Amino acid sequence: MESTVLKVHDFSAYFGDNQILKNINLETGSNLVTALMGPSGCGKTTLIRCVNRMHELIPGAKVAGKMYLKDNDIYAMEPIVLRRKIGMVFQKPNPFPMMSIYDNVIAGYKLNGIRLKKDEFDSIVERSLKGAALWDEVKDSLHRKGTFLSGGQQQRLCIARALAMNPEILLFDEPTSALDPKSTAAIEELIVELKKTVTMLLVTHNIAQAARVSDFTAFIYLGELVEFGPTEKMFTVPKDKRTEEYLTGKFG
Repeated sequence: MESTVLKVHDFSAYFGDNQILKNINLETGSNLVTALMGPSGCGKTTLIRCVNRMHELIPGAKVAGKMYLKDNDIYAMEPIVLRRKIGMVFQKPNPFPMMSIYDNVIAGYKLNGIRLKKDEFDSIVERSLKGAALWDEVKDSLHRKGTFLSGGQQQRLCIARALAMNPEILLFDEPTSALDPKSTAAIEELIVELKKTVTMLLVTHNIAQAARVSDFTAFIYLGELVEFGPTEKMFTVPKDKRTEEYLTGKFG
């Protein structure tokens, strides 16, 4: 794949003796959205948590195989450096409750002890909030707490916080499952817009959402990558019967 950003090679993940992911192989190129789909418990979230090395924070968790961010072995990198390059947006919006909108956006810099001048932080906050399509709504209340925002705005604030570090990949773990339809549509529009500047992996249960926003889809079942390819092709002519059955709602 041209300009591969993430390469996953013969990758497996475990909790103790329980194997969650079995020999996963996939690649994604720059400025693409890859949807990860499959029934609950199939390993989708574990896979993205392995990409930014959050999986290993759980006692008894281990991995085998390789993952590369461009040419760098993810498991040979310092986790703190890696997580600056790979942003994560979770299922429920989680702005830091005691921090202002402004401080939420630059939290990654403060937590990493990166010192910048105030005008540099100002421009990062503006750029990130614009990137998350939130600037016009909050520019006059940057020093209010992030928790006064609506659920959809809070999720966009979390996206701004991830964008502030200029990540190479953004990971989304069902980012709209806690949101109403209008907020969901705003996040989907945002994902399509962000594709111009960042590569994304999107865990979603929502087949229609994957069809709307993703370029490629990976279908994972019982820890195995059953099928991986262009979304449009997979959704119209899936190669594997299990993919077809999942997409037509026979299980999931």
